[in-house]
Amino acid sequence: MRRAICLLLFPISGLASPLVPPPGFTRELPQTVKGKCVTLPAPFTGTLQFRSKYEGSGPARATLNPQAEAAYQSATKPIADFERGIMTMVWRYKQSGDPRTLACILAGYSTWANAGALQSTDTNHTGRSMRKWALATLATGWLELKFLPGHPLANHHASAETERWLGLLADQVVTDWDGLPLSKTNNHSYWAAWSVMATSAALNRRDLFDWSLKEYRIAASQIDPDGSLPNEKKRGSRALAYHHYALEPLVMMASFAHANRVDLMQENEGALARLAGYVLKRDTADAEWLEPYCSLTQCARPTLARRDAHRPLKNRRLGGDLTVLYGP
Repeated sequence: MRRAICLLLFPISGLASPLVPPPGFTRELPQTVKGKCVTLPAPFTGTLQFRSKYEGSGPARATLNPQAEAAYQSATKPIADFERGIMTMVWRYKQSGDPRTLACILAGYSTWANAGALQSTDTNHTGRSMRKWALATLATGWLELKFLPGHPLANHHASAETERWLGLLADQVVTDWDGLPLSKTNNHSYWAAWSVMATSAALNRRDLFDWSLKEYRIAASQIDPDGSLPNEKKRGSRALAYHHYALEPLVMMASFAHANRVDLMQENEGALARLAGYVLKRDTADAEWLEPYCSLTQCARPTLARRDAHRPLKNRRLGGDLTVLYGP
């Protein structure tokens, strides 16, 4: 069934135009802060075998295991700290123009790239998940620098090795998550597709962009008439949280596709709007996704009020300060 969907919905994208991010990613910002270098952890070159925080849980995987979660947090700390450090410096540079901060960012990327970090094929599901989450941060951070006015990466020799590394990570994410049966295609696949789409814009790789579109369309085909996702409903008490978590990367992909003249809002008779409505009716706490979503469609006043009340909205794996990226 999944293969049939792929064949029917595979994008027709023979466009020669270079891939670009949404306009806010290319906006020059006021220089209002001081530069800052963050001490980054050593490259993570070990195996990507991590314990799941739901270890020992039932079929719904809705019960946290405190010991396993602590082990997971400890083992993945270097990766998470690298993500946070890079994105902190990217935004410091965007708002300061400080050349020392840029040098620290480039050195961080280059060090991890030269070490072949995060490329292990000795993985489990949690490890593969960590790789694609990290790629989402690192690819968006890189493209935000690359598309800044003045092109600060243009004359840096470290750029080529970093871009080669990001491309290798994206290729591995595709290998990790491609071709799953529909019963196993859920929020993890959507996050994988978002990380690959961000990389496609950073590297101008149409093959990665097309793969992400294909995965988005499979996701849209899973959204029921009431806006729910059957595979997320299986998560019992955590079903709503995972509907929200599935929505975030889908909205980002729709935003990036729109920037490249592909309208994903219409897929499966407006499936993304149905999922957004499903989440809005039930989830009053999380709002990051509203910044990109309300740039794609005319949100109702109560929805805009909710977005505005939560501003500034930030998520490092979606690009950092989403209010700056998508706001007025």
